Amino acid sequence: MQTEAPRISDEDALRFKDLFDRMVQNVGVAILGKQEPIRLALTCLLSGGHLLLEDYPGTGKTSLAKAIAQIVEGRSGRIQFTPDLLPADVTGVYVYDQEKRSFEFLPGPIFNEIVLADEINRASPKTQSALLQVMEEAKVTVDGETHELQSPFMVIATQNPVEHAGTYPLPEAQLDRFAVRMSIGYPPDAEEARMLAEQTTQPPLDQLQPVAGHAELREAIEAARRVHVEESVSRYVVALLRHTRDNTRLALGASPRSGIALLRLAKARAITEGRGFVLPEDVQALAPPVLAHRLILAPESRATGVTAAGVVSEALTATPAPV
Repeated sequence: MQTEAPRISDEDALRFKDLFDRMVQNVGVAILGKQEPIRLALTCLLSGGHLLLEDYPGTGKTSLAKAIAQIVEGRSGRIQFTPDLLPADVTGVYVYDQEKRSFEFLPGPIFNEIVLADEINRASPKTQSALLQVMEEAKVTVDGETHELQSPFMVIATQNPVEHAGTYPLPEAQLDRFAVRMSIGYPPDAEEARMLAEQTTQPPLDQLQPVAGHAELREAIEAARRVHVEESVSRYVVALLRHTRDNTRLALGASPRSGIALLRLAKARAITEGRGFVLPEDVQALAPPVLAHRLILAPESRATGVTAAGVVSEALTATPAPV
């Protein structure tokens, strides 16, 4: 019988909340007026998941990804996805060392703690598929040899939802690897004016310093997994998933992987608020960005203006929450 890991104490939960608040504050120096998107992105980091930023050009997708990478002590890498990018450009390749007379593995940019996959939908499906194993298992297999990545590991991908020329839509299997899909949106007028002044003098992104150590962040991720979840909350998540699967306006409902991601995000959200247990409110707050991108609308639903986010909202309304 598997022994249950000890629950996180209230003192540890408050300690990690303080770490999270410092991370949010520092990213907020570079991304003005966007506290909620910042909190969601960093919650995704603490859950051990991957993030897909989908928004219009110039709204700060890449800046947010860079800011997260800069406040986390450790290695970060950026991959600019283009149509001619090859899988080996992502994962790495074996090269022959003439002095040693043997092949040596040269790791690709995916071997970093925080990896920015910029404009991911511009690469071919063959190259996109190079991320499937690494995002699910934190492992890379090249020429039959498997190489493990260290924790923490997070892929932050960006894509433009309105530009389709020269792009390859992410398949459902790839979308399902992202724990969260979110947008940033335009900043409030006052914050945008301040941003214009800062970016044309001394960009704050260049001044960010690490506030989370490698070991400290890994400890926070492990602590989030030990957050307590009542059985009623687990059943609530299952009921939400079941509602999407039974919805006739969907061709495909939420997968079991999406339920795992939702519960992991809910645990991480609890710890960011100094709690060692999950509330139904955690699940409700995270269900739209976790579930919507995994749902496939039926063809007739698209014609009537139904959206995946709307279906998730209906599921939250129709499914009784535990008390």
